[in-house]
Amino acid sequence: MYHKEKSIQIKNSASALYNNLSVLRIAPRRLTHFTVVHANMVNMVSASWDGLNYTHRQLQSKEPNVATSTSLIMQAAFCVLPSRDLLVVTSQKGIQMYESDGSIMVYWHALDTPETPTAQAVFARGIAAVYENYICVGVSSGAILVFDVPSKGSNITLSEVLEEHKESITDMASECSGSQECIANLVTADDGGNLCVWKSGEEFQLLNKIPGFDMSCSSVKLWKGTAVAGYGTGQIRLYEAVTGILHAEINAHARWIYSVDIAPFSGLLLSAAEDSLVRVWHMTITPETNSVEVAHLHNECVTDTQICGARFCDGDGYAFAVTGYDLSEIIRYIQS
Repeated sequence: MYHKEKSIQIKNSASALYNNLSVLRIAPRRLTHFTVVHANMVNMVSASWDGLNYTHRQLQSKEPNVATSTSLIMQAAFCVLPSRDLLVVTSQKGIQMYESDGSIMVYWHALDTPETPTAQAVFARGIAAVYENYICVGVSSGAILVFDVPSKGSNITLSEVLEEHKESITDMASECSGSQECIANLVTADDGGNLCVWKSGEEFQLLNKIPGFDMSCSSVKLWKGTAVAGYGTGQIRLYEAVTGILHAEINAHARWIYSVDIAPFSGLLLSAAEDSLVRVWHMTITPETNSVEVAHLHNECVTDTQICGARFCDGDGYAFAVTGYDLSEIIRYIQS
């Protein structure tokens, strides 16, 4: 179903972080941007669709009053809002927001770090663009910061802090189907495997809490009202987001899942884990019976590689890309 395409070389290898790959497709310019985190750097590659041109850029983690910051970056993700695209980078010190090509930093938010070191690490992780003008970012305390983003300029403000999770945020996702009918449009996950389901607005409303099983939920997606969560057990669970009803549980991988992704137009689901496997599934939702079916379609084995990032490169799932710990390349697969 898929075959391997030419890999894209990156300047540094990928760190072993959850969801360590972000992809932004820019159709008018026939370009795709990729970002991969390495220690205190973000490797950014812009690849032309004809495969002839690659441009590289590296973004360093930043902090005020320090020339070069050594604070580790936890995640880099593209946030697509109706009026603009931003690249959001989270680290142990704060949150940086850039124009999507990485050229200009438009906003910096410092995390509250204790004066004396504590047992708990401080970092930000989990990034999602929600509705028309919000970007949400999780922090290690379990709080979720909601930023109000204007259609242009750098007048970004922290509009709300959501304090529902008690453990570090691992990932979050907004409704990706584009459907306005879905009540829930944000799902957030934490280190205890707990999911919170939200409706955005002037004030975000908590709609539901889905309890975890004391096993970290490392990656989460929201599609047509269904929350799709990948866990450290290697399992994927599909919940009806608003009610918390468990639709399906898949024993998808033998080891810790690092990334799940959804192609919203086709219902394809991608999962990748420490067991060197990337799997493609197909989800079918039947609204009349309120049921979700999942079928396994395809496997790729990236031999001897701890996979840490996997993303579809388009909304149909025609192609996907994979990163692995200590690999200095982005491996791409395309439908045959």
